[in-house]
Amino acid sequence: MSERRRSLGYSQEDLAERVGVALSTVQRWESGESNPQPWQRPKLARALDVTATRLSDLLSPSPADWAAPAPETPDDETSAWELARRVNASDVGGETLTRLERAFDDLATAYPMTPPQVLLRRVRKHTAYVAQLLDKRATLAEHRRLLSVGGWLSLLGATVHVDLDQQDAATAHMRTAATLAREADHREIEAWCYETDAWRVLTAGDYARALELSRAAQSLAPPGTSALIQATAQEGRALARLGENRETYAAIERVQQLSAAMGLAERPKEHHYQYDPAKALAYKATTLAWLGDPAAEAYAREVIVRLSPSADVQQWPRRVASANIDLALVLLSDGRLDEACDAARLAILSGRIVPSNHWRALEVVNAAESRTMPEAVDLREAYEGMKALSAPQG
Repeated sequence: MSERRRSLGYSQEDLAERVGVALSTVQRWESGESNPQPWQRPKLARALDVTATRLSDLLSPSPADWAAPAPETPDDETSAWELARRVNASDVGGETLTRLERAFDDLATAYPMTPPQVLLRRVRKHTAYVAQLLDKRATLAEHRRLLSVGGWLSLLGATVHVDLDQQDAATAHMRTAATLAREADHREIEAWCYETDAWRVLTAGDYARALELSRAAQSLAPPGTSALIQATAQEGRALARLGENRETYAAIERVQQLSAAMGLAERPKEHHYQYDPAKALAYKATTLAWLGDPAAEAYAREVIVRLSPSADVQQWPRRVASANIDLALVLLSDGRLDEACDAARLAILSGRIVPSNHWRALEVVNAAESRTMPEAVDLREAYEGMKALSAPQG
């Protein structure tokens, strides 16, 4: 294939651009490490100006090629030395990659406590740096690590854009993350992309699609990973919104089993892409609240007690605000209207409800108004104030 490419005057970069794949993909094709996927072959054949049959010949050596003798030359040994030297040559360096990986962990851990706009600026800065490094010379191992950290950062960027209800930007970052994940053969990142998209469509009310995406994420996620647990929890939430009670409880049980098998007590808390016991508790509270199960109250209250650093709502992580919304829903269904309005008002005033989650607070506001509660006026005012603060300026 490389001879045909050179005869047309194309560089590997030219061919990658014409086919619409990464440079590393063309390099793997030409080295024989992999072959194009079926949907890539027509574009590659057109780029090389050959028929499909001829393309197969170019990609797959014939039996005669294996048997044909070839004289040994002094260049064979020196070319092997040169390849080894180039594999170890790098303008990136392991220390730089380690710092980038740590920076991503810091950003993912800061996610629950940092305003989305602030976090997004930091994510953009590191993502731009990764893009610069991708043009540098790197070893194969370094290049794969660089693709992986770029995938994680793009995924976090997509997540923040979802929070801000910026759908076009979220889609672009999610597709970039998925592409980088596939190039790096990092199935967990790819699974997180599907899980994140499942949450996005669930917030838009497309519960059937959310169920489909969460199950796709589970099929991709490697065993024993946080992505597998999170995707299973997401399936449970979609099932709850669909009113599938029996299947919802089964999903909750699977989350508990997966969490127990993972030894989550030893894992760091609040990293957005690492499951921990408090996170499992919070998702259970939400799922049960959506089912209308009174058991949600105890779980929501436990999340609030565990994660509230103080009575100051401005210091809450996001999960405490969500737990208060869960608590409000279950209290409403139990007829404890005053308590429900107090919990919802605290969640709204905390400033921790991102635009993509405004609908959750609105469910409580609408329920309070439908019962003509006097507290509903103050609750609506708080909700409208929250929306105004999140509206685009200018």
